[in-house]
Amino acid sequence: MNLVLDIFTVSAVSAGALFLLAGTVGLLRFPDPLTRLHALTKVDNLGLGLVVLGLLPQADGPFGALKLVSIWLLVQLSGAIVAQLIAGAVRQRGPHG
Repeated sequence: MNLVLDIFTVSAVSAGALFLLAGTVGLLRFPDPLTRLHALTKVDNLGLGLVVLGLLPQADGPFGALKLVSIWLLVQLSGAIVAQLIAGAVRQRGPHG
């Protein structure tokens, strides 16, 4: 059973890392701030979710799992707030101002 959990962990964390890498590529390649922001927030949320999901079976116990989920939720909340602030600033100044 340990081997199955280890394989699941490696698979989920690797998939999460690929999503995070795709978000970084989108950040560097897309033409304007709003498309960059959209690409980055979507794939980063999924990438971090997969990383946390992969790490949950390796947690020491329920408290360790709760800490992982709490970190994920905190990042979700802060990412949504920052995305709204950046989008509002871009809307006020224009995409290239």
